[in-house]
Amino acid sequence: MRSHRSALAAPTTDRATGTLLAQLELEDAELSARLAVGLGAAEKELQDTTAAAADPRVAELTGHLAAFGGKRLRPLLVLLGAEFGEPWRAGVTEAAVIAELVHVSSLYHDDVMDAATTRHGVPSANARWGERSAVFGGDWLLARAAQLSAALGAETIRLNAEVAGRLVTGQLRELTGPAPGEDPVEHYFQVLSGKTAALFSMSLSIGAHQAGAPAASIQALDEYGRHLGLAFQIADDLLDLTAPVDWTGKERGKDLATGVASLPVLLARADESPDGAELREILLAGPTVDTAVRLRALELFQSSPALATTEAMMHRRLARARAAIRDLAPHPAHQALGALCAFMAARTA
Repeated sequence: MRSHRSALAAPTTDRATGTLLAQLELEDAELSARLAVGLGAAEKELQDTTAAAADPRVAELTGHLAAFGGKRLRPLLVLLGAEFGEPWRAGVTEAAVIAELVHVSSLYHDDVMDAATTRHGVPSANARWGERSAVFGGDWLLARAAQLSAALGAETIRLNAEVAGRLVTGQLRELTGPAPGEDPVEHYFQVLSGKTAALFSMSLSIGAHQAGAPAASIQALDEYGRHLGLAFQIADDLLDLTAPVDWTGKERGKDLATGVASLPVLLARADESPDGAELREILLAGPTVDTAVRLRALELFQSSPALATTEAMMHRRLARARAAIRDLAPHPAHQALGALCAFMAARTA
């Protein structure tokens, strides 16, 4: 089958195809069309699932964030993983929904942790219904993911349970902070391995498993997902300091305001050069609640070596992701995984 560049190159806000798929430069038109159909089916089931609560008030809460879309990156990863087996197999759509349910549940919890007031450009669940309702809404979504997993067999149950445990562990490690004597940057990557990378790996693995892909392919996809997930979060750290609100859907410097120890913040704190003294002093003082102080920190970051070092670390993770899938059998989805790496790199360009 001859490959050619997909027509799906222009951004779209259509919830069924997803803005991310539309921005990937996929060389195989049939793969693009198949992924779009798969995402559409997953989107419909996701909306039906989040609206399934018997109490309409609960349904409104649990369907709040899902109703406003998102990148749908995790379902896309599930579908790409399935391409290395038989992507038409029963259960692949449900696997994509499971991955997104786990992701959206983590957003409810993250927004409570960060006291976030918006998500996807709309009020966060905690801002609209309160912190306790938001936490239980996230729990409900996680429970629904477990229920769907139970219908797909023991391995899917294991993968879902494992990622839920790693997400919670990552969140707890972030709360407790580095242990005495522990390298803060090493602690950062351990947190991310649970909070972000684990779900990327699980999404690819669950899709590949559900499609009957070979064990060697599942292992390669798992490693690819781990490095891609780390690169994704590092890019988010950079965007928080450099991108306007219409790119990210959140206020620029939000991590600074809430005291999140992002990678560039950690690197800037460790910068003991005279040029880095003012920024280091601001960051060591804690959350930059004062707007003027936060704007000064953002200004200082633009000339700080922390940003360039952070970006270099992101690119190293992307290189490791590409290396992880080097030996996978030739397939249009292989090029798609490479396009995802290129998309991640371009996010911060």
